[in-house]
Amino acid sequence: MISLDIFADPSCPYCYIGKAALDRALEARPDHPFVIAWHPFQLNPSLPPEGMERIAWLKARFGPEAERADVPIIEAARANGVKFNLPGISRVPNTRDAHRLVHWAGIEGRQSPMMAALMRAYWREGRNIGSHDVLCDLATEVGLDLTLVVRLLASDADLDTIAAKEAHARERGITAVPTFIIANQHAVTGAQSAEFWQNVIDEITAQ
Repeated sequence: MISLDIFADPSCPYCYIGKAALDRALEARPDHPFVIAWHPFQLNPSLPPEGMERIAWLKARFGPEAERADVPIIEAARANGVKFNLPGISRVPNTRDAHRLVHWAGIEGRQSPMMAALMRAYWREGRNIGSHDVLCDLATEVGLDLTLVVRLLASDADLDTIAAKEAHARERGITAVPTFIIANQHAVTGAQSAEFWQNVIDEITAQ
């Protein structure tokens, strides 16, 4: 088996596009050798805990180009057959607690379903994945213990773990997401096509 470490943020559009393409490749190659692990990398770590209204965030980040900021995302999504609901997204969330949830899901072997649920909730349903209520709903959806998740979210549990993991990622030279590390050796940055991943899987299998 080959490790595939993915550094991602559920509020990153290219992480969502990249995951969708990877998922299609894995479905096409069900005997793939990958063991997937998700690692935290906050796209907007300076956001307040409650996040920020999306239009205000776009204006603050892109200035006069704010109205066109979504164009590359829309084009990339269309090219990869991925559907977004951008009009339904009203807030840009602080994803620190979402990353904690992915970490806890990993302990239960539910990391990939948890990341999928977070991305779907945000990009397809326009839900605020910075909200504890939303996070609790999604945790229940993927089979985590609700009582435990409520208690953990209300505490500082694993905040230091998430911070340390992200700091380690930056020390390794990771500056953007998604970043994929294959077999702890080969780095692939950005959203890749399903065909790319199928070729990678075929090359590994052939070896």
